[in-house]
Amino acid sequence: MAVALALAGLSAAGAASAQEADPTAEPQDTQVDEIVVTGIRASIQSSIQQKRNADIVSDVISADDIGDLPASSIGEAIETITGASTHREKGGASEISIRGLGPFLGFATFNGREATNGSGDRSVNFNQFPSELISSVAIYKTQRADFVEGGVSGIIDMRTIQPLDFGRRRFQVDGRALWTDYDDKLIDPSGLGWRGTLSYIDQYDLGEAGRLGISIGVQSLETSNPEELFTSSSTWVACDGNQVVSATANCAEVSNASVLSGTPYYLIPGSRTYRQFTENDQRDAAFVALQWRPNDRVEVSLDYQSSQRIYTEDRQDLNFSETRRGVNNREVSDDGVLLYYTGNSSIESTPTYRIRDEQYEGGGLTVTWEARDDLTISADASFSSTYRSEMDRQTRMRSFNRDVYGNVTPGVINTNRVAYTFDYRGTDIPIITVDPAFDVNNHDYFSTNGRVRRDENVREHDIKSARLDAEYRRNDGMITSVAVGARISDMTYTDFDDRVEMSFTTAETSAANLACRRDFAQTGFLDNASGNSITSWAQFDPLCLFEALTGVEDTGRNADIRAIGNRDVEERTLAAYAMANFETELFALPFSGNFGLRVVNTDVTSRGLRSGIDVINNIDGTVSLVSTGTFETETFGGSSTAWLPSFNGTLALKDDTLLRVGVFRALSRPDPSALGAGRTIALAGGGSYATVEEAISGITANGNPAAEPLMSWNADVSYEYYPNADSMFSGAIYYKQFTGGFVPSVVNETYEIDGNTVVVPVIVDTATSDNSDLWGIELTAAYRFSSLPAPFDGLGVKGSYNYAESNFENHDLRLGDSVDAVTGVVTPGIVEPAGIFGLSTHVFSGSIYYEIGPVELQAIYKGRTEYFQKFVGSAAQNRYIRDTDTIDFRASYRVNSNLSFSFEASNLTDEPRIHDMPIPGSLREYNSYGPRYYLGFRFRY
Repeated sequence: MAVALALAGLSAAGAASAQEADPTAEPQDTQVDEIVVTGIRASIQSSIQQKRNADIVSDVISADDIGDLPASSIGEAIETITGASTHREKGGASEISIRGLGPFLGFATFNGREATNGSGDRSVNFNQFPSELISSVAIYKTQRADFVEGGVSGIIDMRTIQPLDFGRRRFQVDGRALWTDYDDKLIDPSGLGWRGTLSYIDQYDLGEAGRLGISIGVQSLETSNPEELFTSSSTWVACDGNQVVSATANCAEVSNASVLSGTPYYLIPGSRTYRQFTENDQRDAAFVALQWRPNDRVEVSLDYQSSQRIYTEDRQDLNFSETRRGVNNREVSDDGVLLYYTGNSSIESTPTYRIRDEQYEGGGLTVTWEARDDLTISADASFSSTYRSEMDRQTRMRSFNRDVYGNVTPGVINTNRVAYTFDYRGTDIPIITVDPAFDVNNHDYFSTNGRVRRDENVREHDIKSARLDAEYRRNDGMITSVAVGARISDMTYTDFDDRVEMSFTTAETSAANLACRRDFAQTGFLDNASGNSITSWAQFDPLCLFEALTGVEDTGRNADIRAIGNRDVEERTLAAYAMANFETELFALPFSGNFGLRVVNTDVTSRGLRSGIDVINNIDGTVSLVSTGTFETETFGGSSTAWLPSFNGTLALKDDTLLRVGVFRALSRPDPSALGAGRTIALAGGGSYATVEEAISGITANGNPAAEPLMSWNADVSYEYYPNADSMFSGAIYYKQFTGGFVPSVVNETYEIDGNTVVVPVIVDTATSDNSDLWGIELTAAYRFSSLPAPFDGLGVKGSYNYAESNFENHDLRLGDSVDAVTGVVTPGIVEPAGIFGLSTHVFSGSIYYEIGPVELQAIYKGRTEYFQKFVGSAAQNRYIRDTDTIDFRASYRVNSNLSFSFEASNLTDEPRIHDMPIPGSLREYNSYGPRYYLGFRFRY
């Protein structure tokens, strides 16, 4: 920026000198040239204009030209919109929360239609869509009756270019080199990644057949995503604080009732893990759109999108698998956080090779017919389909009192355990100090209990929908138009988890160990985290180990992939609406808007499998539970009908000042995966068990087919001021009242386990009948200092802030309140409930940009406070993400109207992502992924 300012100053001084050189020169004829606004300024102007013209409370980020959306990804573009915040995965923006409300309370559409994903929820996987091929992203914060139903917090709608509306030919090539800072830590770095995009838009005169527009875009990318983390298992228990734990036993769990009667407790997971891994990420995408106008009254639009993303992951874990064993010399905080203790555990080196293949296809056909000057009829048919397959090949190598050569292993006690201390007092991650006699970097010491797992998860999510709409326009009276419409949608969601597991003798494990060793794959492991005490460990090639033990590269699936955890869900939605648009006066001021009613009927059919269970005793002393192979199908269902009135009004206080109000009822449906009828059996960690009941730490329903949509009443008031094309100021107050929170419900179910009838309490997540409230404020400002003298007139700022509070409650699955499904009796929990999924009390995004001639510079800050992050697709305990602040930077230089260059950097402050569980302050995970840099060019013709 300093260089740009200096150059601008020299340029301005030169211009001034030229004028002063000939003060007697005759005045020249003045001619007003057309000012062409481009880049960041054009995007902001377009966004302001669309917000101003909208008939509801909304915020938009848009581009006047293809590829001009000012962000390296769709997620990062959205998080610059007022009130939007993202959860970061793989170093990039992922799930979107609107106004502090999690993804399950929002709704996302693509070209106005529902879209599928591979996560088991109803959000859109924004990483599947190239930002260069998206023209605009809007967040609608109040509802209209003609919107696709869904979205208590709002609707995110992504749009692609309509070629005839674009109105000009455009051929464009975008290329970017990608570099991840952490790649330098790798011993065998992946080098530069890349992303290439090719797009073409044109219009054709077909004579008597009208006009045809075509838009084609393709993109390919390949990059690496190195990460490093310290993590823990997702199952946490409360252990008895009075117990002196035997060195050969786990700490004893204590019930919620005992804690509430005065028994001290501490919170502890089943395992803790250091993880180092690299990832190779590849994506190929293609977008096609045709827009045909045979005459002035008919338009036909056809669009198709395809995206395939494949990533592979080489994951290396050092695992302390028995962190509940021998827990003594404890220091515990007042709220149960375990700060210090001594214990002993098996130590495992566990390499994993993961491959995920996610394929998306979607598209639709829209026909619009202006039957008369005052009547328009449109029909739309669309589909969206996502297939995701994720397969892990994992091998475990465990510590043992004899190394691979049969020699005594120093530091090992109780056959294969190692003593250690745990100290989490004032550091980023715990200081785990292993008995110095045991060297975690010595491959020889991981010589027993070889175990191979091949885990495959497949999810398929499909939506087929059709809608018919009609609008009748009037030329007189307060009502300017009336619209009616109907929509039908069929959604299916299926998934399965398949596990092939094998255990091996010490001799077999040692032989594989010797064949598949490798050096630690990086330097400086977790060097940005205070307290890190383990910077390397013995690593093994995951594919080599898998094949050395099994004899094959891939064992393949089980012959029978049926399991009691599988989901098979069908959902049919029928909806109809009527809406009127109006224009009138209120208090002698122009007043316009719409009101309407939408009715939505939802029917759910969910099928689940039930079977007997056999107990398998493994070589290492643990047990496995497997189905007997005889299954019965149980079918469950649910149905609901919702009436959704809405009203939106805009009062023009002045030519540049608007007051908007919105009152509406909204629904958010449960995630497709949350409608499953399957069961998940969790095993207690480590060791052998005297009884099956002791081995089973819990059975959890992986969904509730009877779950109804979450309903809310909503009210918004927004004040908006538009002083000029580059500037706007707005403030909004909003209120939402929900029906219910979430609390675990306990149901006794009978299972045949190892030939014996066992009654096990099953936890089902259910909604309460209580009302919950949320209120908030959001502020937005954009301003360009165009009144300042050159070169400072190119300076501009944009910022947004959202504040939200709610009494909504999500109770912890194991340690929170629970309700008996039969009696309705509530058993109080010992940990406080979480709030709404994704709710951050404070969310802020701000940017400063500067344009001087062909140079554009922009710095962006994004921050949000702590929030509850639910595990999508599986029932789990409460997880919290700590406060997050990131800084990004963008710069571009236009050589001419055809060629430009750009530089971008994200996460410049190397902000880690830190998880707590099951309460804030109780560390579960510390994840670090470093800054990322992009150097690109664009050629357009």
